[in-house]
Amino acid sequence: MDDPSTTVPADSPPLRELVRRASGLSTAEQRVARTVAETPAEVVQMSVSDLAAASQSSVGTVARFCQKLGLRGFHDLKLALARETAPTHRRLAEDVAPGDDAGQIARKVLSGSARALDDAVRAVDAAMVEAVADALLGARRILFAAVGTSAPLAADAAYRLTTLGLDAVFPGDTHLQHVSARTLRPGDVCFAISHTGATRETIAAVRTARTVGASTAVLTSFAGAPIADAADLVLVAGSSETAYRVEAMSSRLVHLALLDALYVTVALRHAPARDALAATEDLLTEHRY
Repeated sequence: MDDPSTTVPADSPPLRELVRRASGLSTAEQRVARTVAETPAEVVQMSVSDLAAASQSSVGTVARFCQKLGLRGFHDLKLALARETAPTHRRLAEDVAPGDDAGQIARKVLSGSARALDDAVRAVDAAMVEAVADALLGARRILFAAVGTSAPLAADAAYRLTTLGLDAVFPGDTHLQHVSARTLRPGDVCFAISHTGATRETIAAVRTARTVGASTAVLTSFAGAPIADAADLVLVAGSSETAYRVEAMSSRLVHLALLDALYVTVALRHAPARDALAATEDLLTEHRY
């Protein structure tokens, strides 16, 4: 999930030790356990599909393995492994050292964000950006779905498309997102944003939208994420940030920049956008001194 909390108790034995001692595992789950125990740092970098492939198992097997360890899912496994395989400063920001002063930390974090954006420029799939922009332009209704740290990005995207005269909404409640997805029809678009691409609630909204005939698009950091299999259009925008930064801010900056690119593309091609923007600016001046 995009929620960084985990259910592993603070006083539990190290996770890798729990993996070694895990009992009652099927043959396939034992393969997952061996992969996790032998290459924990590599697992932190993987998507759930990557771990399934590396252990010659399935996504469902990985999920069951995590549950037998008392975890809510694969994301909790990654977080717990990250905490064990890297010191705190490595989990917070690449290149930062414990003795750095505030100025050094700021420069390193900003440089890391700049590198992430530069990497995204080279890696972005221009044809997919074009396809998502076309879908938004042709949509009757646009429903955004996201939770946790991806939610503010979805709220901003929905608001900005609304200023262009498009019917875009972001219900903050995850249950309402799911219910709203059920009310979509062919000609509507469900646009999900999920850094991990493994958040159950967001995937459920996308799958529901797809079953009722709506178009589905997702923005995620990992090409092999489960949400990619649930959508028609998949925008992958991650970064080369260190594996230990499972919830790194740089990934959100990359997503925000790509959403801005979509907004500009739609604004330039949507004929009523100019008048809609002018009306929005007039209204907003009433709220300023």
